[in-house]
Amino acid sequence: MKAVEMANPLMQTIEALAKEKGIEPETIVTAIEDAVLTASRKYYKTNETHEDLKARFNPETGQVDLFAVKHIVAEVTDPATQISLKEAQDLYGDEAEVDMEIEFPKRTDVLGRIAAQTAKQVIFQKVREAERENIFAEYNQRIGEVINSTVKRFENGDLIVEIGRVESVLPRKEQSRAESYSPGERLRAVIKGVNRSAKGPQIVLSRTDPALLIKLFEQEVPEIYDGTVMIRGAVREAGDRAKVAVYSRERDVDPVGACVGMKGTRVQAIIRELRGEKIDIVEWSDDPVAFVMNALSPAKVQRVSIVDDKERVMEVVVEDKQLSLAIGKKGQNVRLASKLTQWRLDIRPMSQRIPLSELEGVGPKTESMLRNAGIQSVKDVLKTTAEELMKIDGIGQKTAEKIIAAAHRAIIGSGSGAVPTPPAKIQGGGEPSKKES
Repeated sequence: MKAVEMANPLMQTIEALAKEKGIEPETIVTAIEDAVLTASRKYYKTNETHEDLKARFNPETGQVDLFAVKHIVAEVTDPATQISLKEAQDLYGDEAEVDMEIEFPKRTDVLGRIAAQTAKQVIFQKVREAERENIFAEYNQRIGEVINSTVKRFENGDLIVEIGRVESVLPRKEQSRAESYSPGERLRAVIKGVNRSAKGPQIVLSRTDPALLIKLFEQEVPEIYDGTVMIRGAVREAGDRAKVAVYSRERDVDPVGACVGMKGTRVQAIIRELRGEKIDIVEWSDDPVAFVMNALSPAKVQRVSIVDDKERVMEVVVEDKQLSLAIGKKGQNVRLASKLTQWRLDIRPMSQRIPLSELEGVGPKTESMLRNAGIQSVKDVLKTTAEELMKIDGIGQKTAEKIIAAAHRAIIGSGSGAVPTPPAKIQGGGEPSKKES
C-alpha cells in the first residue's frame, strides 16, 4: 500500500506536466528512463566496462529500475555483455536458452548529485524535443491558414506573438511597412511555415503573403466561401497595393461586384484589416489579352498584342493621358499586373504607335526620308523642331511645318490630353528653303 501511495504523487506530476506541455505521459516516462540511463552510464563508466544497461520505470514504486543486460551464449567472448548457458541454467534452470537475455539489477541510489543534475537536463531536453515535435506535427498541416494571435514582444525587429500557449514569430521581412504593433495587440496572420530545427519559435507567420489576402476574402465574401466565385490569383506589395483576379462559376453572378460588396463594404473591411492597403479587384479571363487588359485596371487599355508567345511578352498600347496610370507609382501598377498575369508587359503610349503614314500630308517618299533620319513615329516627330526637320535632304520649311502640325493634330485626335502648343512658324531671312517633296 505504501508503494502505491508513493507512486501516486509522481504519476500525478507526470500527468500534469504532460497536460501542460501537450504531450503524452508515456513520452515523459521515456524521458525519465533515458535520463537515469544517461546518468548511470556516466557513473558506471560503461565506455570502459562495455556493460549493456537498461532502465525501466516502475509505476508501482515510482522508481526507475536499472539493469545490466547479458545475452546467453554457448561460448563467452565478452563477460560484460554475455553469460554462458551453464551459468544461466545454474541461475534459472533449464528454461534458460541460447540467445535469451538476462537482466541483473544494479543500484541507482549511488548515482549522486551530479548524476541527478544530468538526469534533470536530459528530462528537460527530451520533453522540449517532444513538445517541439508536437508543434511541428500540428502546425505543419495548417500552413496557409489564417490565425488570430497576440503580440507579446519585439526581438531585433522580429515580432514574437502567441497562438494560444505557443509562441510564434512574425519576422521583419513578413511585416507590412504600413503597420505598427504594440504588446497585447491582437492581429491576424497567415502561417507561412513551421521549422523543426529552429532554436526559437518554430511557427513563422506572415502579414505580407498573398495567402492572407485570399483568406480574408474567403472570410468576408460568402460567394467565395461557397465556391460560386473563385480567386484565380492574388499579388501584393504589402502596405501599398494588391491585385486580385476573380472568376464566377455562375453567369448571373458578377465576381467583382460580389467581392466589392454593397457600397464597398466587403472590400473595405479587408482594407481596414490590412491598414489601408489599396486593392484592385479584376475579372479573370482565360484569354490572356483580355486578362491583361483587366489586370492593368484602373488604366484603360487601347490595344494589346502578343510579341513573343514563348517568352510571354506583350505590348500594351494606352492613350498618352493614361500612360502614368497604367505604369503606376514607381511602376507598381504594371509590375503587379505582370505578376498577376505572368506576362511581361511593355507599355507604350498611343502617340508612339501612330505610324508616320497616318499623318496628313505625309506621303511614302516623305515617310521614307523621315525614317532614314531616325524618326519612326509621331512621338519622334514631336521631339523635333521644324529647323531640325529642314536639315533632312528633301524637306523644306513648308513641309517641315506641315509635318509637325499634322503630328499635333494626330495626338489631339488620339486623346492624349491637353492640346499642345502649335509650333512657331519659321521666320524668313534664313537659308533658302530646300526642294519640297
